[in-house]
Amino acid sequence: MTTKAFFIVSSGRSGTAMLHKALSAVPGVTMHHEYAVQITQPLAVKRYLGAVKTEETRRILEETFGAAVHHAQGTHWGDSSNKLSWLIPDLGKLFPEARFVHLVRDGRKVASSYFHKLGAETYDDRSNTALQNWHDGTGALPPPEKPYWWPVPRRDDPMAGPFRGFDQFQRICWHWAEINRVARHALAALPPERTLFVKLEDLTASPVRVHELYDFLDLPFRADDFAVFARPHNVNRPEDRLLDARQTAQFEAIAGAMMARLGYAGTPEYAVSY
Repeated sequence: MTTKAFFIVSSGRSGTAMLHKALSAVPGVTMHHEYAVQITQPLAVKRYLGAVKTEETRRILEETFGAAVHHAQGTHWGDSSNKLSWLIPDLGKLFPEARFVHLVRDGRKVASSYFHKLGAETYDDRSNTALQNWHDGTGALPPPEKPYWWPVPRRDDPMAGPFRGFDQFQRICWHWAEINRVARHALAALPPERTLFVKLEDLTASPVRVHELYDFLDLPFRADDFAVFARPHNVNRPEDRLLDARQTAQFEAIAGAMMARLGYAGTPEYAVSY
């Protein structure tokens, strides 16, 4: 029996933990959330910044993801992780039959969740400076801990200069826009039958969209499977904060164009009920 691989890619804070929980309950599915994260997160950022080449990237993925899928005992093996958004071309080559789900969420909710709920884990000044200095060649390689490995713009990116003056919230906004840009570009190069675009808001509102997701992954769907999608998951703080006027302006300046591309233009920011 050949185990089928699939990957849920996103910006993070977009329902990846919810999908991990839901799909873990399907018989025959071995499901992960941020598999081997202390390997994949530094690798993903290095790959994005051009600090690791194709051959080395694929060797590491073969030794981790390739080995995991090879030794899996079920019908499906999946990982739900924002880290993989930067590695789609490499995973696509390693697993030529794998399917990819691009999971998105309103960027305002993502930015607020990262900023208010994860705090120093994401783009804090100290860790960001350490990575920036390493990328500039003026500092040592950071350790593989998560706070250090959030991408900065490449040297040839027009955003490289402005990014250095960003505060933590602005860096998070840039991350949401850029990771979705990279994922969209990489997924467009794959055959359309291997990719699915889905909004978190649609999954939580309609069992029809959840059924479509399961069909795409070739998984059985039961009517009561929708219950998992109807309530928030991975909530370390059960609270919701709308962006203030300053944050709204910052987000729009950095990520407004991506909001339009993903179909969120003109929609009011919504509140999450816990």
